[in-house]
Amino acid sequence: MSEIISVQNLQKTFKDGVQVLKNISFNVQKGEVLGIIGPSGSGKSTILRCVSQLETVTGGTIKICGETLVENGVYADKESRQKIILKSGLVFQNFNLFPHYSVLKNVSAPQMQVLKKSKEEAEAVAMELLRRMGLEQKAANYPCELSGGQQQRVSIARALALKPEVLLFDEPTSALDPELTGEILAVIKELAAEKMTMVVVTHEMAFARDISSHIIFMDGGVIVEEGSPSEVINNPQNERTKAFLARFNKD
Repeated sequence: MSEIISVQNLQKTFKDGVQVLKNISFNVQKGEVLGIIGPSGSGKSTILRCVSQLETVTGGTIKICGETLVENGVYADKESRQKIILKSGLVFQNFNLFPHYSVLKNVSAPQMQVLKKSKEEAEAVAMELLRRMGLEQKAANYPCELSGGQQQRVSIARALALKPEVLLFDEPTSALDPELTGEILAVIKELAAEKMTMVVVTHEMAFARDISSHIIFMDGGVIVEEGSPSEVINNPQNERTKAFLARFNKD
């Protein structure tokens, strides 16, 4: 297997002096699903924001598909960074759809802008992805006319349309009503079955256990425990991991 993401000694300190990531290191191989769990404020989402260039790192090295985004805190040139950013797609917890665009345009416009596809080609790809998400009948609708689960499926289609090597999910069900959570988890499970490389930050423990190849438990900006789902979730060794998981009902 080839390495899609390599993170070594990643550090992030905010302007107020709070260090949210402390020497984080992990690798994600092609076709793997890395699940990241832990309490709020532990640094889970910040990792994704650093990988997707929404946050600037304080130190450490990030490589995506063998290309160096940042090494020992020093970033690659702008042109290289722009190429690297296309290798990952981030699905936000709050959808981040354009409210004034139709569903079809939300999925097609980024392809035209970023990949320089024609309108016809972009819309053909968009419709195929919307069919896959069960949303082809909603192509002409606007985000405000959709349920939260439907909006999140559109945002997944939008990310997939740019053909990233890895999908990053930041708490993809946290903004949804409980009854809508299942439909998003089903989509992500389907992607995992197709061997899509993914990093999933989630508070759904049963889902993390079922979908992940590897799990990281974070607390206080450090990786406290990592291993297979059966090791970390079913049989944690660290007391902090045990205390955190005790709050969840495991199947």
